[in-house]
Amino acid sequence: MSLVLDSAAQDLLFREARTANSFSDEPVTDEQVQAIYDLVKFGPTAFNGTPLRITLVRSPEARERLVKHMAEGNQAKTAAAPLVAILSADNEFHEELPRLLPHFPPAKDMFFSERPVREQSALVNAALQAAYFIVGVRAAGLAAGPMTGADLVGIQKEFLDADHTPIMVVNIGKPGEAAWFDRSPRLSFDEVITTV
Repeated sequence: MSLVLDSAAQDLLFREARTANSFSDEPVTDEQVQAIYDLVKFGPTAFNGTPLRITLVRSPEARERLVKHMAEGNQAKTAAAPLVAILSADNEFHEELPRLLPHFPPAKDMFFSERPVREQSALVNAALQAAYFIVGVRAAGLAAGPMTGADLVGIQKEFLDADHTPIMVVNIGKPGEAAWFDRSPRLSFDEVITTV
């Protein structure tokens, strides 16, 4: 065995996990979301910038506003999921760097004084954190349904501001009936890994 993580945990987080397309009615609590965040916040990002921001869509009114921005094939499952999260990149993440990177206070102005540089770093690192978030949802015994099939510009206008770029919407909950599609193929080790 080359992995330290036990086989059951590997299955929970990766091998048996799927993108959920339906969910049970069991609610997702604030305590569960707190536990997920308290785990995944330790995932690395460049300069410890942690640009991911999470907007939880709980109220029926907010859900209705969100669903209209989802691609047609994603609307029903987003309307029915126990909890929906909008994951976005904070393009002003650098304002927190003096606190998050206390051993290198000049980083904020030295590397991130220009908005295009910040936007690129925020997008890459928030996407990295989004992946941690999905694995954290699985670690909580829940299923995630991440989606980019949406009018992200509309979602930004509806829920965020110009400093936050939405990157995906994630349905969260216990899987419902027929929640999974069959596992799609993956590329093999030899197709992906190159040694130089």
